[in-house]
Amino acid sequence: MKKRSSGNHGAGRFIKGFYLTFIALILLITAFFLAVTYGVFGKMPTFEELENPKSNLATEIISSDGRLIGKYFIENRSNTPYHELSPNVINALIATEDARFEDHSGVDMIAVFRVVWGVMTGQSKGGGSTITQQLAKNLFPRKPDRSVVETALIKFKEWVTAIKLERNYSKDEILAMYLNTVDFGSQSYGIKSAAKTFFNKEPSQLTVEEAATLVGTLKAPTWFSPVRNPERSRDRRNTVLGQMEKYGYITESELDSLKTLPIDMSGFRLQDHTSGVATYFREYLRSVLA
Repeated sequence: MKKRSSGNHGAGRFIKGFYLTFIALILLITAFFLAVTYGVFGKMPTFEELENPKSNLATEIISSDGRLIGKYFIENRSNTPYHELSPNVINALIATEDARFEDHSGVDMIAVFRVVWGVMTGQSKGGGSTITQQLAKNLFPRKPDRSVVETALIKFKEWVTAIKLERNYSKDEILAMYLNTVDFGSQSYGIKSAAKTFFNKEPSQLTVEEAATLVGTLKAPTWFSPVRNPERSRDRRNTVLGQMEKYGYITESELDSLKTLPIDMSGFRLQDHTSGVATYFREYLRSVLA
């Protein structure tokens, strides 16, 4: 009988060691995320908080005929349900922020690996956060003055929170919640306030180019403000339109046509406590309610 060669024996030990290391790594990662989920590394949002997330909403004064008279607010934000959003806004948001939104469960691992590869090679090609992860960050803000380790842990917490949000809400609800929480600049929080402030419209009335302008501001509301920086905003809008064409939401001919349009700010009006009608009545009402 021939003896087994030392080479085969060494290869067998290597394969066995590789599988044991792989299994140990999987168990370690699983244990880490379980520890994150159960708050070992800091408090996680409870089920009740995920079911009823808090945000600063404006108090709206409505007349008996259903007309909006005015608002009281710390942040000018009003919730808008999904069915009242223009498809143009949804398409612009998904094309720009999370093209695989319908396919993932809160965390896009393809985007994560792309980011890791970009860091390793020095060739970054964008972030890896999904819309759901960004919603988690908006609903449960990060604390300031955090260390690198704390930042990394917070990122993992946002992954877990995003997965929980996906389990508790539909994709349509997540999109609406995200658009209701984000800051568009010019004291406009949420898509309803932004549509009114910049274009004097309801969210359902926004055109493709208007939706692309608003979604474009989300990257940096002041830097890409169509009021403060119109040329920069136009370039950013056209980038969003390019993404919409890339993913099939508009045609190439529509892109070429829309890119030439100026940004119409004729409807812009900064919303504040004096906006609206019956100013003296509203101030009296505010004093009564205070």
